[in-house]
Amino acid sequence: MLIKKIFAVFKGYKNDSASLTIVGVGPGDPSLLTIAAVDTIKKAKVIVFPISDDNKKSFAAEIVKKYTKFKKNIPIIFPMARKDFDPDEIWSNAVEKIVKFIKNGESVVLLCLGDTSLFASSSNILRIIKHNYPEITTKTIPGISSVSAAAALNDFDLVKKNETLIIKECPSSNLEITSLIRECKGKRIVLVIMKVGKRWNLVRDILKKEHIINTTLIALSVGMPDQIIQYASQYKEAFMPYFSLILIRFD
Repeated sequence: MLIKKIFAVFKGYKNDSASLTIVGVGPGDPSLLTIAAVDTIKKAKVIVFPISDDNKKSFAAEIVKKYTKFKKNIPIIFPMARKDFDPDEIWSNAVEKIVKFIKNGESVVLLCLGDTSLFASSSNILRIIKHNYPEITTKTIPGISSVSAAAALNDFDLVKKNETLIIKECPSSNLEITSLIRECKGKRIVLVIMKVGKRWNLVRDILKKEHIINTTLIALSVGMPDQIIQYASQYKEAFMPYFSLILIRFD
């Protein structure tokens, strides 16, 4: 009886101490991992990471693979705006997997490519857990964003005194992109447009028409082996990869 009581107390302690930590792992280069990220990953028993489908590797997991060899590595399909997935179902299933580990007394780290507060899919996981499982302890560790890394690689000031920084996901129509650029013109604004990807041809034509293609910087696959940082006028390909952004300073 005494042994059972001791076991129950110990088991309860494990459950209370288990938690979820969302960890930003930076844009792609393992050397850009923060000390906090590495320490947290080393201490966790379970590492959860996003994949786009069952047959693809996780960029986030590749960055930290040095620290996750002997842990439980759990891939989870994230929607990434794909029409063949039901986002609500994906998030709910991911949460159930994570919560199961935590209730078993195992601390979980959810990897987030880039920064945890900038277009991070992990925020959907956090939202559901906070709503459905408020008793679970959660923590977020920021990472270096692709925006910050791209700016640093080109000695580009993201924002100076009296300037405004605007970060937008790439609009899907000619009118939206044109309106966005014209609203920024003539003002002390730095505009970052992320996830350009397949819309590059459309964006390039507008940059030409607005006479800013020679001063617009592009950053593709920042921190990854195929990284490209150059002016938009130098890029001759028809499309950009998913991990793509442009930087425009309007004086």
